[in-house]
Amino acid sequence: MKKEIIQNLAHNFEDHSQTTENGIEFWFARDLQQLLGYSEWRNFQKVIVKSKITCETTDNLISNHFVGVNKMVPIGSGSEREIEDIMLTRYACYLIAQNGDPRKESIAFAQNYFAMQTRKFELIEQRIKDWERLNARQKLTISEKDLSELIYEKTGNDRNFGLIRSKGDQALFGRSTKQMKTKLGIPNNRALADYLPTITIKAKDFATEITVFNTKEKDLKNERSISAEHITNNRSVRKILIERGIKPENLPAEEDIKKLERRVNSESKKLGKNPDKLK
Repeated sequence: MKKEIIQNLAHNFEDHSQTTENGIEFWFARDLQQLLGYSEWRNFQKVIVKSKITCETTDNLISNHFVGVNKMVPIGSGSEREIEDIMLTRYACYLIAQNGDPRKESIAFAQNYFAMQTRKFELIEQRIKDWERLNARQKLTISEKDLSELIYEKTGNDRNFGLIRSKGDQALFGRSTKQMKTKLGIPNNRALADYLPTITIKAKDFATEITVFNTKEKDLKNERSISAEHITNNRSVRKILIERGIKPENLPAEEDIKKLERRVNSESKKLGKNPDKLK
């Protein structure tokens, strides 16, 4: 397919895209019908039906991607008539294109156009999830550092922090730190939190923050009282998770946070080497 044809098709598809009040991009089926080269609406409707079936078999709600609407269109002499139309998400457009004949240039373009755009959204979504996990882990590092310094200030022993943190893990997971590492296949020389999912990292951070706050507010002065506080806070956080159907000890391990950090930093460096330019 020639570059000029690709550019023209890209402009046509982009020109017909719409956006809802909530910022969701969509296309009207009547517009997509013309863009894909279907001359008759009834033939295009057959493709839409097939696409809805595919949507459902991929565990996606049809109503989330195919929304029926009525709209007025001009018919000449200043008069209008009402016709049926369908609002289609990018994913719905992708499914429709996949059900078309790829020998047609417009359909071959659409199959790749919507596939790439859908993949781009998935990549953005994953990038955000990675970013949230990295930030949660960094936040936990800070709160644990605060607790460690506070424990040393109160007890004069920096070894008490490891003991208190371990008791907190026992209260949060119902298992010791060592048992959780064994269950998740984590090396003994690595921190448990480096392999936990975001929700559990945030749970540990929340409990730690409360411990820091109450240790100061209640002026706790020894390992026993601070441990009791930390155990209570982790138990309370566990109770909330359990009530919401989340058992922290049953969540699978995720990618090593150090590998994740290296990958994200590497991607950022690549962006810096060849940024888009205004012309």
